[in-house]
Amino acid sequence: MGKKWRIRLSGTGGQGVIKGAMILAEAALLDGRNATQSQVYGPESRGGSTRAEVNISDARILYPKVENPNLLLCLSPEAYQKYIGDISEDAIIVLDGDLDKGALDRSGVYRLPITEIARDQLGKEVVANVVALGAINGIAGILSDEAVYESLARSFPEKILDVNRQAYQLGFQAGKAAIE
Repeated sequence: MGKKWRIRLSGTGGQGVIKGAMILAEAALLDGRNATQSQVYGPESRGGSTRAEVNISDARILYPKVENPNLLLCLSPEAYQKYIGDISEDAIIVLDGDLDKGALDRSGVYRLPITEIARDQLGKEVVANVVALGAINGIAGILSDEAVYESLARSFPEKILDVNRQAYQLGFQAGKAAIE
C-alpha cells in the first residue's frame, strides 16, 4: 500500500489554489487511487487567504479534511504564517521563493521560484498554481504524469491547455532538481 498523502495548498485568493487542488484530486482518481478535496476561503474571493486540501490514498479515506498535512504548499507569506504550525513532523514543505526568509531550518523544505517561473518563463503568472503542482509531483512523486496531463486536459480549454502543460513540466523539472 502506498503512502497516504494529506496535502494542503495555500495562498491568496486568485492564485488558483482551489483549481490546483481539484486537478490534483482528479489526477489521483485517474491513477486509480482514492481522493477527497475540500477548500476554505474567506469572503474575499480575490485577495483573502485561501486553502484547499487533498487526501490521496490507496485505502478508503474515512475523513475528508486534512488536519496535519504531510505536504504543505505556501504561495503567500500570509499562508505560510497561518499554516506552518499545523504540519506533521515529517512533512514536505514547498514554499514559493524565500517566503520564510531562511527561518525554517529543517529537512524537507523546498524553496522554489514558482511564481517567478510562471511569470518569467511562460509570461503568465496565472499558471503559478500548475507550476506548483509540477513542483510537488517532482519532489514527492505522488501521481503519474499521464494522470496529471489528463486532468489538465479536462480542466482547461484547448486554447490555454498547452501553456498549462508547459507550466506543469517546468514545475516538475524544478521539483526534481530540488531533490537532486
